[in-house]
Amino acid sequence: MAHLEDRHVARRARADHEAWFGEVEGIDLTLTFLRQKRRETKRLARIAPVDLGIPVITAPR
Repeated sequence: MAHLEDRHVARRARADHEAWFGEVEGIDLTLTFLRQKRRETKRLARIAPVDLGIPVITAPR
């Protein structure tokens, strides 16, 4: 995911240099979502998985 962020930062720099303000706004929004997703992924990776056990199928009565 870091390579995606790097590419968007480079695109944003070019868009800013070329004064493509709509593009800058869109890239900023994308970067915000990418960074939120990265934080959420790291947070979820720290949570231990829950053991749900193995389901038992019983015979019909």
